Amino acid sequence: MVMVFLWIVIGAVLGGLASEGGLAGIVGGAALGLIWGKQLQLSRELKGLRAQLSEATPSPTVAADRSWTTGQEVSEAVQAPSPVTPAVAAPPPVPTADAPAPVGSVAWPAADEAPHAPPTPSALDRLTSRVWRWFTEGNVPVKIGMLVLFAGVAALLKYAADAGMLRVPIGLRVALVALAAMAGLVLGWRKRESQRVFALSVQGGAIGVLVMTVFAAFRLYDLLPAGAAFALLVVLVAGIGVLAVAQDALALAVLGLVAGFAAPILVSTGHGNHVALFSYYAVLNLAILGIAWKRSWRVLNLLGFIATFGVGTAWGVLRYEPALFASTEPFLVLNFLFYLVIPWLHVMRAPVDRRLVIDGCLMFGNPLISLLLQGALLHWDGKALAISTLVAAVIYLGVAYVSRRQPAMRLLRDTWAVLAVALATLTVPLALRADVTGSIFALEGAGLIWLGLRQQRWLATWSGVALQLFAGFALLIDKSVHGGYGAWPVLNREFISALMIVLAGFASCGLLSRWSAGRVLYRVCSVVLFAWALLWWLAASAQEIAHFVPDTSLFAAWLAWLAFTAWALAEAARYRSTAELGAALVWTPVAFMAAMLLLILAAAGYHQQPWRGWNLLSVLFAGALGWRTLMNLRDAAWAGATAHRLWLWRWILLAAVGVAVSLDRLRWMSDSWGVLLSFAPLLIAFAVAHARPRLFAAPMAQVMPLWLAPLKYSLLVVLGVVGCVALFQAGDATPLHYVPLLNPLELLLLLIALAYAAWLAEPSLPATLRRSRGPVLGGILLALATSFTLRAVHQLGGVSWGWDLADSSLAQMSLTVVWSVLGLFAWVWGSRHGHRLFWLAGAVLMGVVLAKLILIDRRQLGNLFGIGSFIAFGLLCSVIGYLAPAPPRRSSSMEETGHAP
Repeated sequence: MVMVFLWIVIGAVLGGLASEGGLAGIVGGAALGLIWGKQLQLSRELKGLRAQLSEATPSPTVAADRSWTTGQEVSEAVQAPSPVTPAVAAPPPVPTADAPAPVGSVAWPAADEAPHAPPTPSALDRLTSRVWRWFTEGNVPVKIGMLVLFAGVAALLKYAADAGMLRVPIGLRVALVALAAMAGLVLGWRKRESQRVFALSVQGGAIGVLVMTVFAAFRLYDLLPAGAAFALLVVLVAGIGVLAVAQDALALAVLGLVAGFAAPILVSTGHGNHVALFSYYAVLNLAILGIAWKRSWRVLNLLGFIATFGVGTAWGVLRYEPALFASTEPFLVLNFLFYLVIPWLHVMRAPVDRRLVIDGCLMFGNPLISLLLQGALLHWDGKALAISTLVAAVIYLGVAYVSRRQPAMRLLRDTWAVLAVALATLTVPLALRADVTGSIFALEGAGLIWLGLRQQRWLATWSGVALQLFAGFALLIDKSVHGGYGAWPVLNREFISALMIVLAGFASCGLLSRWSAGRVLYRVCSVVLFAWALLWWLAASAQEIAHFVPDTSLFAAWLAWLAFTAWALAEAARYRSTAELGAALVWTPVAFMAAMLLLILAAAGYHQQPWRGWNLLSVLFAGALGWRTLMNLRDAAWAGATAHRLWLWRWILLAAVGVAVSLDRLRWMSDSWGVLLSFAPLLIAFAVAHARPRLFAAPMAQVMPLWLAPLKYSLLVVLGVVGCVALFQAGDATPLHYVPLLNPLELLLLLIALAYAAWLAEPSLPATLRRSRGPVLGGILLALATSFTLRAVHQLGGVSWGWDLADSSLAQMSLTVVWSVLGLFAWVWGSRHGHRLFWLAGAVLMGVVLAKLILIDRRQLGNLFGIGSFIAFGLLCSVIGYLAPAPPRRSSSMEETGHAP
């Protein structure tokens, strides 16, 4: 009740303040406080009741045991005689069907729940857990005390330097601090066996204080010359290493190292000497190198790397000037060599079962950060940076060569070799002013992916993937900002930088595919990186061709590039390792071969002759690579069959385009001859595919059923479209005179119709198409007869080609006669042969002619052509009535038609 009353008071006060002392505000606030207080009270009571219930409720196992034991105990109690007063036990009552069992008499044991795997903690959770354990386990007061002591001593020295509050001479104060630290060091050493945690913490703190004291005496108070201070620091840092190694104390080494790296930052006045700072850090890194010679402590190495390059980068951003290059470059080189050797020592001192695990952060981070800092020092001078990169590549190649005979160094040697090749390759675009960041990150990403897969570290793998993407975006930004282009094709910074991304992307997708081991995400990512690299290859190549190739040679350049890319991908498809990447590798060459067909059609539009000059060389080059591409795709049935069909179409189109471009320059010949001769290769190809398909079989003879029928269908579709267009053309036969059926356009239409007839006559045709053979051929015949008739009227009768033919009595009479003849033929043939469908088609056609006479031709009865239409139709109908007066029955018997055959 006390807490409820307190909340009422608080609510009333807040309500009064909100309403500026109004009664309604006070009452309302008190009511809200009462509600809130009661809610909290009830919540606490509910928690208490739940706690009591959980304590009083037995576990399921105990309840089950008790439930089963209860029945036995009751039975024994009923059967056992009483030791005091013997009596006959009454029989137990018979339970009825609807009587509920006593509560708790029988409790079925609860089914065991399936165990759940504990969730894997995230990296942040693990880090938080480690920090928490460090503060809560072991000698917590000493750990916290040492941290506070570091901060206190640093603050004391700085405050004393700034305010001068202590009147004790500065030298004496520094000496007292050093004596106190030495006393702590002695105490920690004496307690190293009895109280190890306490002793190590005190030793680390003491040495850290001594390091800060020496640095303060040298830098702040000028109590020590540079040589003496440097010597003392060397002794102290060496002491840290000796104590840590002697006692196998990683924590001591870390504490001392943190203190050592923090000292110049904590006591800095902002006007320090960078040479002294970097010399001091060099001594610390030398100590790390010495410790790495005896102990395999990765945390120590990583801490030194981060501190050294972090502070160095910060100083470079804030203070570096070109005049300081000579005094800064040696330290950068020295630190690069330090962290080149330290991973080597780390692997040498690691246990045998851990020697295949290398430190990826140092192995790849060291050249990456060093090269970026070197570029900043050189103001991104391409040639100077290229020399630096080449020197680094030689160094990596040298250490890889030196370690070649050490089996334990195999993974390390491979990593150095990869870095040597990557840096040597990067030398070329750097010399040509390439984008440093994009290229480095692309190669670095490929290296991280390789290392992560080898060591099964997902973080390194996905970091490598992210670097691949970052490299591409960096290159795009560089292109948009700087623009421009090199003077040499291929050997320019834009193309080589993009080529680095392409090679890194292809290498990464291959690694992910080979090491996926059932991981779906890795397989999907390999396909994504494959598409990423392919897009960069396409974009970079397109830019090269557009910039350096003249317009007259664009066809040759693109055809050669498409053929080369398709061949390279088909070669890679032979070594595919996963279904996803394998499908991408076998179908991408097919897509490029299809693109070649579009390129050939575009060449026709630009009047490019494919059989002349550079175009001819490109065609032959593409032919050789295309053959090899098909050889590589023979194991992929559907992809190989599709590629073979596109390969045949390429030669067909090349022949057609070559003829069309050549005839286009002959002004004395009409376009109709050009159309006939240009599409002759398609007709010849269909004839060969229909009659002698083995001539087209190599090198895909084993999958002929997969490509032969689609090839013929595609040829028929194209020829059908051409035929439909040709039906509506006037058909000029220049330089020859027009002769019906023997002019170029109608010859083309007849050949196309013949191709369709040959296809419909194939015995292997599906039953559905075989049943529709007659109607299809009849429709083709009617379309050809109509077109030929109108074209003859135009050419021989002098009627303009177009809508004027609809008003021409000659054209209408000619159509009436021709359609009537066709109807007569279908009617009589269907009747005599018992083919009801043909008879019906003839009857319908005759009905159409009759409707045409009534609706159209009757307007032409004033001239001879209109009269001729009616007479011709009447005569033909009379012939039909004589030859086939009755329709055929459904039976095919000849007698049923009423006429002898």
